[in-house]
Parts: sequence; C-alpha cells; structure tokens
Amino acid sequence: MLADTWYLFLKYTKITMRMPMWTLFTLIQPLLWLLIFTQLFKNVVDTSNFGNESYIDFFVPGVLVMTALFGSSWSGVSLLREITAGSVDKMLVSPVSRVAIVLSRVLHSAAQVVIQVLVILLIAWLAGAQLNLDPLSLLLTMVSVFLLGVALAALSNGFAIILQREEPLVMIGNLMTLPLMFLSTAMVPKQFMPGWIETISIINPITYAVESVRAVLVGTPDLGAYSFGAVIMLIFAAVSLAWAVSAFNGLRD
Repeated sequence: MLADTWYLFLKYTKITMRMPMWTLFTLIQPLLWLLIFTQLFKNVVDTSNFGNESYIDFFVPGVLVMTALFGSSWSGVSLLREITAGSVDKMLVSPVSRVAIVLSRVLHSAAQVVIQVLVILLIAWLAGAQLNLDPLSLLLTMVSVFLLGVALAALSNGFAIILQREEPLVMIGNLMTLPLMFLSTAMVPKQFMPGWIETISIINPITYAVESVRAVLVGTPDLGAYSFGAVIMLIFAAVSLAWAVSAFNGLRD
C-alpha cells in the first residue's frame, strides 16, 4: 500500500509540475485577501479594542488556512474527471492498493498546499508581518496546515465519489470555503463576533486550524493552545480520510 501510494503520489506531482499555472492560480484569491483586507481593516483595528498586534499579524494565520481551503476543497474535481474518463476503472482491475488510490491524491493535495502556504508566508513577511519564523514555529504551522489539507481533500474526494457529478461537487466546494472562513476566527477574534456566529465557530474545525497556527506564529508561542488545535485537526483528518476510503470501497463494489 505504501509503495503504491508513493508511486501514485509521484505521478500526480509530475502532472502538477506540467501545469504550474494552476498551482499559481489558486494563490490569487488568498493573496488578494492578504494585501487588500489588511489595508481595508487597518484603521478599524487601530481605533478599536483589538489588542497590541497589528491586523496583518492577526490575519496571516487566517490567510494560510484559506490557502488550504482553496487548495484542497477542489481536489475531488480531478478525481471525478478521472472516474469519467475511465482511468479509475483501469486502476480498479489492477493489483494497485485501493487505499493508495485515495491516499495518494489526498497527500498530493496536502503537500501542494504546504508549498503554497510557504509562498504566502514569504509574501506576508515582505508586506511587514511580524511573525515567528523560527524552524520550530514553521514546522508546527506546516503540520497544522498539512492536516487541514488532508481533511479537506479527503472530504472533497469522498463527495466526488458519492455524487459522481461536477455541478453539486462545485457547490459543496463553495460551501467548504467562504462560509467556513467567515464563521471562524480567521478574520476577527471571538469577542468581536455576534453570539450566534461565535457559537458556530466553536464547532467549526477551521477555527481550531486558525487558532493552532496563530498560537505558534503570532506573539509568544503557546504550545498548549497549539496542541489542542492540532489534535482536533488530526481527528478531523483521520475521520475524513476514513470516510473517503469507505466511499471509494463502495464505488468498487
């Protein structure tokens, strides 16, 4: 299973390297949010009881999580196209591990997100963000982003297998991006939220991804807060991946 996963992972990586513009295209929206929203809300933050940190420092973890959202939530579209083209049927009659077919796609999507996040971090630093960029903080940040990428890519692939149509999959992809972002602490702290949004943010996994990244990347690192969010991300990734593999096994049957 591991050998098949590695082989297929390399296959999808080579495909991505042949289409670098798609990877760059998925960075456009997070970059726009980073460069525009930080300027748009700068004066509002300066005149409110926001705290000592600047808005760009607060918002960068949200942009990193947004990058994972946009980079992973559309992973199922390419799987759906392979199913339509008959490529998956050919793999199903081969001795390749069934788990590897799903796992390789999910890991490829998550690895691609990590690279995109590194690019966003570089741009945020150039834009003046005061972040903890020591090796440990970067490593912990990438772990959280990677786990979120695995979870979202697994969900997207699972829905692709079940729905077998691109239109509803695109609709679900949209529901996995902006609403989840706005109903989390990516853009504002909890104390600035209306009560009902704060309640939803508590059960929103994106909140825990953002808080875990913010705990090590902004201000004094808080490993306790990071660990709690990372554990939630690990559980989220494990459950999502198990569901996607189960859905794929149903497709085989």
